[in-house]
Amino acid sequence: MASPRNVAVIIGSLRKDSLNRKMAHAVMAMAPASLKCEIVEIGHLPFYNQDHEAEPPAAVRDFKARLQTMDAVLFVTPEYNRSVPGALKNALDVASRPYGKSAWSGKPAAIMSVSPGALGAFGANHHLRQSLVFLNMPAMGQPEAYIGNAAAMFDDKGALVNDATRGFLQKFVDAFAAWIEHNAGR
Repeated sequence: MASPRNVAVIIGSLRKDSLNRKMAHAVMAMAPASLKCEIVEIGHLPFYNQDHEAEPPAAVRDFKARLQTMDAVLFVTPEYNRSVPGALKNALDVASRPYGKSAWSGKPAAIMSVSPGALGAFGANHHLRQSLVFLNMPAMGQPEAYIGNAAAMFDDKGALVNDATRGFLQKFVDAFAAWIEHNAGR
């Protein structure tokens, strides 16, 4: 068997007990053996500043170095004001600069948007997809993952209790594993 693919799981919400973090853990637990998923935190990153491109802060250098060891990226994000959270946009920016030295380039990606509302963070999902085009990250098109009404999907310990969502997530993560293999080395 080939070595597992390393997948960075980027969570757009910084809140310790967020629905997105719970959903990320649920998906990671369902990942096939061909994927080694690990959360790569973004809350400690300084704001992007072009003045720091020649000498990036240590947190940015470390973040980019960690991303460069990854084969793919799974984004799990809420929606803030019909777009991605500022911390997620900042992570995209700091790791993509300077121009031509992006840590994101070529990495297959999947997006899961999660919300307590009915629309499942549709706006954030599509805004993120637009950024991934520019970052040269082939984003999985199907199945699309807009997880609405997420507050009702977990018990008080954070375990996923919705069987229909569990079945969907399994299809999603299996499709992502296939997507990563399809795009490996391109």
